[in-house]
Formats: sequence, structure tokens, C-alpha cells
Amino acid sequence: MNYPEMTIREFTSRLGSGDAVPGGGGASALCGCLGISLGKMVTHLTIGRKRYAAVQEEMERAAAQAGALQQELLELIDLDAQMFLPLSKAYSMPQNTAEEKDARDQVMKTALKDACQVPLQIMEKTCQALDLIRICADLGSKGAVSDAGDAAALCRAALEGAALNVFINTKSMKDRDLADEYNARADRMLKEYVPAAEAIYAQVLKQLRN
Repeated sequence: MNYPEMTIREFTSRLGSGDAVPGGGGASALCGCLGISLGKMVTHLTIGRKRYAAVQEEMERAAAQAGALQQELLELIDLDAQMFLPLSKAYSMPQNTAEEKDARDQVMKTALKDACQVPLQIMEKTCQALDLIRICADLGSKGAVSDAGDAAALCRAALEGAALNVFINTKSMKDRDLADEYNARADRMLKEYVPAAEAIYAQVLKQLRN
């Protein structure tokens, strides 16, 4: 299934159905993509303006980096679905005999590990997006500052949503050392970048309300 090629109506209809995919991971990736897309818009509304000539090169670099992140997050919508389907099937494997239980455990071990990879990648890409959005909020066109704030809010949602998709999978892992490793990676990103997103939003809100 090529989710990025769907219309908004098609994607949201599929998301709201009883199908296993797309789910929270894909929705988080899309949310992050919307956030960085808004950040990219701010760069384009800044580039070429005399008032912002001093930051044009920085805005051009940010625009290029935002475009790459946009594409990577879109691709992660599909990849999340691909990684989750084997796990979805593994949960329904029979467990009536010792052999069946062992077979299920082996499949679950691999499927849970794979299912953690994409939400961790979504988190990493979203952190990179927030670094760019900070630049947009600080240096971008003041006429588009609300869009930088919106971008930060969307990326915070993407970050926290993807983290939950890590934690629901690590909770089921029997390899607790690996689970702890994945949890620690997610926790580090949450600890650093949720406050970063909040700070950008608060900065924008202050500018608009004062």
C-alpha cells in the first residue's frame, strides 16, 4: 500500500477503519511531515525578501534540509505499516503446544524488534525537524511566525505519538536489555525535544499575544 499517494480523504478513511495499518506510527510520521512542511513554508516566505537578506543562505539550507525530511517522513508511513504487519500476524499465532509457543516466541522476538525501528526513526527525524523549526521561528519571516509555532506543535505530537508506539512494543519484549535500550533512546529524545517544541510554541505565542 502506497499511503503517501493516497488522498487525504482516503488516508483518513483507512486510518479510521478496523484495519491494523495504518496506525499510530503512520499517523505520527504524517504529523511530523506536516510540521516540517510548515517549517519549509516559512523558509520560502523568507527567502528573497530584502528585510531578511542577512539570513537568506541559512534559510536556503534549512529549506533543503526540510525538503529531505519531508520525503523521509512520508516514506516512514509506508515502512511503519510494513514493519507492523508481521507483528500483527504473530499475535494471532497458535500457542496450544510447547512447539507452537516456541515458534511464536521466535517470530515475536523479531517482529517486536522490527516494529520498534520505525517509530524510533520517526522520533529522530522529528527531532531534526524541530531543530530546523527553531531556526524558522528565530530568523524566518515574522508574517509567518504562527506557522512556525504550528510546526512545533505538530512535531511535538509526532514525537510523543511515535514514542508511545515504541513503548507498546518494548512492553511485550522478553529481551528486557534490548527493551531498556530502545526505551532509553526514546526517553532521551522526549526529554530534550518536548521542551524544545514547547519553547518554540511559547515564544511564538508570546510574540502574537503581546
